Amino acid sequence: MPAYYVGLMSGTSVDGIDAALVDFDTSAPTLVAAQMLPWPTELQRRITHTIEQHRNISLEELGQLDSAIGIQLAAAARAIIEKSSLNAALIEAIGSHGQTLFHAPDGTNGFSMQAGDPNRIAEETGITTVADFRRRDIAAGGQGAPLVPAFHQALFYQPGRKRVILNIGGIANITVLAAHTNATTGFDTGPGNILLDSWFRKHHGKGFDRNGDWGSSGRLHRPLLDELLAHPFFLQPPPKSTGRETFHLNWLEQVLDRIGSETIQPQDVQRTLAEFTAASITLAIQQYAENTEQVLVCGGGIHNHCLMRRLETMLSPRAVESTAKHGLHPGWIEAVAFAWLAKQTLEDHAGNLPAVTGARHPVILGAIYPGRR
Repeated sequence: MPAYYVGLMSGTSVDGIDAALVDFDTSAPTLVAAQMLPWPTELQRRITHTIEQHRNISLEELGQLDSAIGIQLAAAARAIIEKSSLNAALIEAIGSHGQTLFHAPDGTNGFSMQAGDPNRIAEETGITTVADFRRRDIAAGGQGAPLVPAFHQALFYQPGRKRVILNIGGIANITVLAAHTNATTGFDTGPGNILLDSWFRKHHGKGFDRNGDWGSSGRLHRPLLDELLAHPFFLQPPPKSTGRETFHLNWLEQVLDRIGSETIQPQDVQRTLAEFTAASITLAIQQYAENTEQVLVCGGGIHNHCLMRRLETMLSPRAVESTAKHGLHPGWIEAVAFAWLAKQTLEDHAGNLPAVTGARHPVILGAIYPGRR
């Protein structure tokens, strides 16, 4: 019997909602349909404003934003079901990550806040919705992120193969799959696309550096790269996670001010940011997965040719390949992962990996919001 689930994901880049409809009936997930629903311009502005100006946001603004994001997530779920031509009654559940507004998991009162009211999703679709995945892991002493490595392990682990799964979203993270054991580890390595996108939008108004063409036209600025890599995050041992709270446009501009940026061309900064992402990823793999043979890449960063060329050079002789060669399109891994995590929750299975997040023990993630059936 088919086992259909919908996964919804919106990452730190705040470009839109990735939606995937997945059939888990077979040993490997079958991607039935997938698409990205861009955020409406005004809602995208409100999300970005809330993240960047969080100290000045009222509870009223926060509550209204939570509802608005929930309504848009519901629209994304309905759209992907319509695209698939499936009857909505066949969908077991929706797994919604939500939109992260703030991630600060450390300390006694650590937390992670994702907006996108799951009550709205369940009510407007009529489908049981699983959401709020991160906070149970944090309650158990973990970072609440990254959560996708558990799915990476389920999908890509092969006995005898030393693999790293590299996700380059707004933030980059790695999953280290050992050769002869399921002792999977993983952590956030630092910025993925977040600074590349922010710097591009600062100079072009909107969009992103398609194919990395703008960055490719620039020159590497070594003093800037050295200053970027001096951030203390890169000295922290895993488990660790990060986000827009740490790596953001204002921080980049502060670094540029410190080194005296008057003579640095904008495209040179973009080229250096691509090098920064590649170098921080490579450093993490060299430190914690030195003997890996394959690096399987997913996430939006795979389309940045400048970034990928540098990764292939830095990680040589390791094979750097798209996850598409191993069964799943690189653009939909995270959305499929949250469909899988919803399934894990409904089946009373743990969804975290303590070796990745630092939690004291495995936990069932998320809260369940029943549909209208």
